[in-house]
Amino acid sequence: MDQDEIWAALAVERRGLADLMGALPAGDWERPSLCAGWRVRDVAAHLALATRASIPWALAALVRARGDANRMIRDTAVRHARLPVGELTGQVRESAAAHGRAPATKPLDPLFDVLVHGQDIAVPLGIARPMPLGPARACADHIWSRGWPFYPQRRLRGLRLTATDVDWSAGDGDVVEGPVQALLLLLSGRPAALASLSGKGVAGLSLQA
Repeated sequence: MDQDEIWAALAVERRGLADLMGALPAGDWERPSLCAGWRVRDVAAHLALATRASIPWALAALVRARGDANRMIRDTAVRHARLPVGELTGQVRESAAAHGRAPATKPLDPLFDVLVHGQDIAVPLGIARPMPLGPARACADHIWSRGWPFYPQRRLRGLRLTATDVDWSAGDGDVVEGPVQALLLLLSGRPAALASLSGKGVAGLSLQA
């Protein structure tokens, strides 16, 4: 995907997610997401911050988290989650027109973020939210080639991942196959992916959420 295609796909996904968030009953905002230790509200807040983080803000947050990037990401989301849900929804919707990225992120990172975090919200609430195949495939390639924070090539060593709904595969070894949506969740360490995957390699999967 070129940058214009990424922005276009990102805008569609952010608007769709804002629509989903706007329809949630109050109790659903406090329910656990697929991210261990994160509520739906926290995931929404993290997405709302996507285009609001400046370099000085990020550096200050990293110092506050004592240099731990994962802790920084969680802490900033939890703090931002104190806002009213309507404001969080509005910020996600506003971000659809934004063409900025958080510091130190790559062009596909925001699209990957909204695709996977959209599932983090939707799946535990029993809401179907299909990923668009082209963007999901591009993000699968992107995350497979990256290290931190998921290290998929190391964590999924000895497995051949194969999508059944789009031309995508990666790795070598025992086959794990299923929709690219499920494989993207697998690459990002979501155990919920297992319900939609099959093949000899599934039995040996060890995920770190």
